[in-house]
Amino acid sequence: MTLPQPSADALAISRTLATTLAADIADNGGWIPFSRFMEQALYAPGLGYYTAGSRKFGEGGDFVTAPELSPLFAQTLARQLAALLPQTAGHLLEFGAGTGRLAADLLAELEALGQLPASYTIVDLSPDLIERQRATLAERVPHLAHRVQWVATLPASFDGIMLGNEVLDAMPCELVSRQVDGTLQQRGVTVLDGAFCYEDRPFTDAVLAGLAAGLIPATPGYTSEISLANRAFIRTLGQTLQRGAIIMIDYGHSASEFYHPERHMGTLLGHYRHHTIQDLFYLPGLMDITCHVDFSAVAQSGIDAGLDLIGYCSQAQFLINCGITELLSHLDAANVKQYLPLAKAAQRLLSPVEMGETFKVIGFGKGIDIDWAGFASGDRCYTL
Repeated sequence: MTLPQPSADALAISRTLATTLAADIADNGGWIPFSRFMEQALYAPGLGYYTAGSRKFGEGGDFVTAPELSPLFAQTLARQLAALLPQTAGHLLEFGAGTGRLAADLLAELEALGQLPASYTIVDLSPDLIERQRATLAERVPHLAHRVQWVATLPASFDGIMLGNEVLDAMPCELVSRQVDGTLQQRGVTVLDGAFCYEDRPFTDAVLAGLAAGLIPATPGYTSEISLANRAFIRTLGQTLQRGAIIMIDYGHSASEFYHPERHMGTLLGHYRHHTIQDLFYLPGLMDITCHVDFSAVAQSGIDAGLDLIGYCSQAQFLINCGITELLSHLDAANVKQYLPLAKAAQRLLSPVEMGETFKVIGFGKGIDIDWAGFASGDRCYTL
């Protein structure tokens, strides 16, 4: 497979990040946990994948997200939000808003539904993406752009709806591996002959060791991920939310699927220019690194933080429950130029071999109605 070559400037950034990572490893006794490597590869200031200004979304980037495929995604999601917003102070908060397409389309549809949020806050750490979000909002909904504000951290408390699409998968995860002798160790990164490579070492974190003992199958060589970051993030959201809802959409599985004995190599992948990369050390800073979400852990973390677990289902089921097929039926099928692209996009959003089954939706609530349209049928909470 021949991969697209980066520009000279992009390659220079990657090499600088690789040097920085190697120095970090040297400063930490020749080894860092994989989570530390992933965090720096994605978020190192000015050098990481999400902070260095490379194009990430769309056909010219590394991957395509649901909001980029079609406005139908946001229009359908808006129906659920419109039912929940009046039960709160009316604020909407989105994590990692990408190009801003979801924010723009949600605002447009919520306006059409007569349920514009009192405010729309975007939590994002990427200066480049924030500029793209501003441009997208100015282009698509110029009369509503003033409603959007950007912050780098969570507010002290929040009354409204928190939303994240493909946020949890981009949080650094820990790697653990079952050794030949049956013991468990933490996998980290070292440098050998000038190149990054894996090295397993005994756990230094008792919490991680305890989780690994309960999750990792007994198969020697079994390697998988545990996201302490996902757990901490959801707990923090639960403590911050005073009243309202949390909706997370991402690709992942329940724990029984995630740690199935046959999934012995885990779920970590790299994404570079629409290619899937197994070598996670390839062009640091230019390649996205993602890990599937353990939704059982996410659910338990929310419950532990005092949230009501409202529902968990496939993206396809959630969108169907919220009326995506009804929205599609309102379009003029005779207008082939308009209808066909939207129908094809809906197929990708709903098909079990595309995004429909791989992506899941999980919802939490606090102090609001527990009957949501999105989980009216096909709820899989029993699998968690």
